[in-house]
Amino acid sequence: MSGQYAHRKSRAVGVLIWGLLLLAVAVGLLSVSGRSPAPNGIVVGFATFVATVTSVITLGSGVRQLLSWWREHRAPARAPTSADIDTAKDILAGLVSEQWREETVLRSLGDPEPMPLPWRSTERRELVDHPGIIAKGAVAFPGLPMHIKDMACGFRALPCRRLVILGGPGTGKTTLAVQLLLELLRTREPGERVPVLVSAARWDERVHPRLQDWLAAFLAMDYPALRAEALGPGIPEALAARGELLPVIDGLDELPDHARTDMLRALNRSLCENDELILTCRTEQFAESVDELGDVLTASAVIEPQPMDAVAAADYLEACLPPVPRPAWSQVLHALRTGAAPALAQVTSTSLGLWLVRVTYIATRADPAPLLEYGKGSAAELHDHLCDELIPALVSARPPADGPAQPFRPQHAWTPEQVDRWLTYLCRELSASEVDTRDLAWWHLARHISTWPVRWGSGIAVGAVVALVCAVLGGVPVVGAGLGVLSMLLIVLTTGSWFREAPGHADFHLRGMILGLVKALPAGILVGVLGAVIGWLTGRLRDPHAGMTAATQVGLLSGIGFIVVLSLVQWVERPATDASARSPLSTWQADRNLTAIRIAGGLAVGVIGAFVVWGTGLSFPAGLACGLVGLLIGLLVGRHHAWLAYNLTVPRLATRGSLPLRAMNFLDDAHRLGLLRTEGPYYQFRHVELQEHLARQLAEKKHRHREPVPLA
Repeated sequence: MSGQYAHRKSRAVGVLIWGLLLLAVAVGLLSVSGRSPAPNGIVVGFATFVATVTSVITLGSGVRQLLSWWREHRAPARAPTSADIDTAKDILAGLVSEQWREETVLRSLGDPEPMPLPWRSTERRELVDHPGIIAKGAVAFPGLPMHIKDMACGFRALPCRRLVILGGPGTGKTTLAVQLLLELLRTREPGERVPVLVSAARWDERVHPRLQDWLAAFLAMDYPALRAEALGPGIPEALAARGELLPVIDGLDELPDHARTDMLRALNRSLCENDELILTCRTEQFAESVDELGDVLTASAVIEPQPMDAVAAADYLEACLPPVPRPAWSQVLHALRTGAAPALAQVTSTSLGLWLVRVTYIATRADPAPLLEYGKGSAAELHDHLCDELIPALVSARPPADGPAQPFRPQHAWTPEQVDRWLTYLCRELSASEVDTRDLAWWHLARHISTWPVRWGSGIAVGAVVALVCAVLGGVPVVGAGLGVLSMLLIVLTTGSWFREAPGHADFHLRGMILGLVKALPAGILVGVLGAVIGWLTGRLRDPHAGMTAATQVGLLSGIGFIVVLSLVQWVERPATDASARSPLSTWQADRNLTAIRIAGGLAVGVIGAFVVWGTGLSFPAGLACGLVGLLIGLLVGRHHAWLAYNLTVPRLATRGSLPLRAMNFLDDAHRLGLLRTEGPYYQFRHVELQEHLARQLAEKKHRHREPVPLA
């Protein structure tokens, strides 16, 4: 928590510095206004008024943040009670179950039945701990085809309840982990730990050296309902620290070599005697990490899949076919059962291969003759053929829904070529990432291109509007140009952090709003008094008789602006308290709503400011300018601007053809098509093999472009 407090302190100090700089600008404008001709003096005086009010509000915000940091730093935090923990566990179990049941439907994991892939304890003794520590001499996973209920019972029979699921590419490691998670949730007894699935790629061992710290950050990010005020403070941290979670860590193999070893070392260092764990990884990568570490994952059972025999694969495919299939299917199934199609038998020995055959030929009702042709050749060629046909098959088999949203059907029409091109672009950006090659975040799209053109373009646009208002409505083009340049620089400097910010949350329910605003009244009154004092001082510097007028204007608008804008933003930026897990689309919508309410608050202050300055005899253009300043304040305040950064970035990507203008609609539809999956607020390619296939295609295209053209 010390890092969090230090960050809050530095942020508060930064706000104070901005407030002092704005106050210095106001004083500078004040000295200019006294020497300016009448029209220019009015405009500069108005600019001084706006800068003064803004500086007072900013200073008040910085002081409040600093005092809040000091109180929380000095006061001991209230520890959650046992009732709080039990309630939080029940809420979390419901959220996880809801989230992964929906993903199970989208992935067709149980349709028509789970794939008959047997699992058994590994025979590679160098990968597993002493047998007596794991299962007290009993063989927990004998390698027979087991129902997921039996698998859950076998897991619960382990003394330490730690399991490593190994296997080659496409063998169904994640599928088994998800099915096991849901079964453990379905049969969960009171007091049992809550299983939560999280991608290994999201753990940065340098930021979170301990597993518990990472799990707490993960819960706070993906399940914000756990931070509801009704549950008490520190619930995610308490659940992780007290061992109330069963982490299901998926995809250890997706990390670089050294990172895998570091994670295994951190797990062994973090796990207490009774901590539980499920981990998935490719066999060879796990073996390499164990060899480099010189140790295994303590007290963990290790299982591997057994290749599905051709007869079982043929029976499964036959169960997926309609009662009266195409005649050619009988030839395919006969060749598979008798060994006449060895490549097909090798591909369908894994869950990925079975799924590819289902999607490309069964779901589309296509002629399966190519399966016989490729099935007698190379397994690699058949696999590439199925991956090539995957996107066209899914797009043709799942046309857009006409009415309400449906889980299996997209909501918009895309061509296979568009889907392939845009997914290939995302694959390229993930491959180039130095941090995470698996998790695709919509707010990270802004990190893939330079932000300077967008920031300068936005700054020039805002500066031009300010200059135009001053020149056309105020009749002072020189002063307007100066203010336009200042506005432009303000936008360029303040928007730099937008493209690195994570999405925020907004809660539009009225619950707690009145109480929150009432609590903000004393601080608003103090800010109003501070504004009155500064307004009186600056007013007397310009005109000895204008002190009280300036004090009234600055004090009134400062207090109102502080309460309406900053208190309202503080309210909506707190974590969402509705009982739902976060998804990519929900985080996008939440940050959009947050932006809307900030703009509404800024406009409200602008309108109030317009009436204040209008009532003192200033012109209508001055009132209009107040409204524009309020709008600008609403855009700039707050700590979450991911939606704004996204909307500034996507049009540039669309002009390049890298993504559509409706990028979030496309990502959501790619998820509905089954090409992407969700893991909390992130998208991932449903199968790493598809991502690798697209990456190979991209590399081959680049290689062909670089090849010299032979001379005639």
